[in-house]
Amino acid sequence: MSEGTRNTPIPRDTLAAILESATLAPSSHNTQPWRFELGETGISLFADRLRALPVNDPDDRELTISCGCALFNLRIAAAHAGFNTECQLLPDPGDEDLLATVSFTPVSGEEGRQTELFRAIARRRTYRKRFESKQVPSEVLGILEESAETEGAWFQVLESEHARHQVAELVAEGDAAQWSNPSWRRELAAWMHPRRKGDGLTVPGMVAPVAQLVVRTFDMGNGVGAKDRQLADESPVIAALGTAGDGVEDWLKAGQALERVLLRSLGQGLQASYLNQPIQVAVLRPKLQHLLGRSGFPQILLRLGYPATDLPAAPRRNLQEVVETADTRDIKAKQAGQGRQR
Repeated sequence: MSEGTRNTPIPRDTLAAILESATLAPSSHNTQPWRFELGETGISLFADRLRALPVNDPDDRELTISCGCALFNLRIAAAHAGFNTECQLLPDPGDEDLLATVSFTPVSGEEGRQTELFRAIARRRTYRKRFESKQVPSEVLGILEESAETEGAWFQVLESEHARHQVAELVAEGDAAQWSNPSWRRELAAWMHPRRKGDGLTVPGMVAPVAQLVVRTFDMGNGVGAKDRQLADESPVIAALGTAGDGVEDWLKAGQALERVLLRSLGQGLQASYLNQPIQVAVLRPKLQHLLGRSGFPQILLRLGYPATDLPAAPRRNLQEVVETADTRDIKAKQAGQGRQR
């Protein structure tokens, strides 16, 4: 393949559509912690540390996983638009915010368009309600296991009632630990926004100040824990997604595997939400590892099932807020430096 073919410019409207799909990825507290830079030959994905959750996610592990989800959406949207993608993870050891670079090669024909996965991107929701009391067939779970393995991760269903109950207890224990921490409650409250803000956990505008005050002030861990314990016990599927290692590259792989699993789930009529407390609370993660009985590191704890109702999409920021060019990035860096000098 010639360099000229590889560097074929992508129409701006096509790039915008690809990036719109990328931004529909899930993220903790709907922080949307990613930035994209347009170059002459592709797109660079950066972590936006200004959107980090230092209490809930002190190592930026979930932030990186979220960026991995966005990277997978970008790959699928590009394939649907007629481009193969070549991704390089962590291309610059001197820039820890640069998580990946993506170059594009146009392809002809309909093969490899990833239509089913692409259509699922806009329909994915974080479904926090109860699922229908309908079992998920084992062949569907096999598809999800294969999906995670395709991206270098593993997917393990907790099948016994004893294991499920133990996981539910870990979730409740995690809720109690998090809600007892005033700093964690303040961080959660800070991301409770009216929908017009375009990010965060959506709260009706009229009650947002009251809701934030309640969350900041009161330890509701017991009540939340009881609800989450019941959700875990009643969910048709509880599964862990994990990786062999526990570094930044592993987290990026976990994010891409998670999004592939979520989108494949949509094709089977499923939705999902997260019970990540046993992973977020450091002292509980080894207990979950022991319960799973395998080597490697659990990165995400999922509940899956058939949704009983449709949910609206979570709000998203405007594309202009998350996309820049190399020139605008240099200008911002220069302005930031001047601000520090003052």
